[in-house]
Amino acid sequence: MPARKRRLRSALILGAVLALAGGGLLAARLYAAGRATLPSDSICRGTPSAGRLEQAGRLPMRGDNFQAYGRAGVVAGRTHAHVRAVRASLDAYVALAEQMPDAVFVYGESGHAGGGPFAPHRTHQNGTSMDFMVPVRDRDGRSLPLPGNAGNRYGYDLEFDARGRWRAGTADELRIDFEALGAHLHALERSGRAQGAPIARVILAPEYLPQLFATSHGPELRRTLRFTRGKVWWRHDEHYHVDFKIPCEPLR
Repeated sequence: MPARKRRLRSALILGAVLALAGGGLLAARLYAAGRATLPSDSICRGTPSAGRLEQAGRLPMRGDNFQAYGRAGVVAGRTHAHVRAVRASLDAYVALAEQMPDAVFVYGESGHAGGGPFAPHRTHQNGTSMDFMVPVRDRDGRSLPLPGNAGNRYGYDLEFDARGRWRAGTADELRIDFEALGAHLHALERSGRAQGAPIARVILAPEYLPQLFATSHGPELRRTLRFTRGKVWWRHDEHYHVDFKIPCEPLR
């Protein structure tokens, strides 16, 4: 076989391996560029706390204004969801790129490709639940990705105070960008409805709701979305949990 063909064959094999690895950078870039396709639809069974998923989709590793919470979680297959939720998320990011071009967003975990138990989460079992990390800005007002690494469980172990600040009083203080958070939920609700996956519920630390409702989209969010206001087992200060209302078949 000529050397040129051997190199081409090797490149094709490497590309296939990266794509099958689930979350390789090459696969993510092709996906983000529209060269990879999502399933036409997914099949969810049961409920978020006891369910399964078939023909799952997932977001690319990164896009123009968003990225995954950590490569390790993507490669481990922890970012699969119902394809309608995935499409809604992608459409929302496209809308936000026009509305808030300087804002950076980070998505978190959603579930396994086949659904089922998803430790340490108590839900995320049928593809209709997705986590989104809070958008943040630094002292100079710059939008930055939430800092995630193995040491802080890719952002899930960060602790924000009641005012939405992390590392208050230090040079690297970050604060939750509630305006961006509200814009994201507004865009996600609109795109979700268009995809047949409206938002059913949002879980965010209750002490943050007054700040969220004070944003430009706040009054509409308060009126149209259901927020869990009681105590939940995880504080939800570093991320917000979104359940999408998607018809699912009974769990068999």
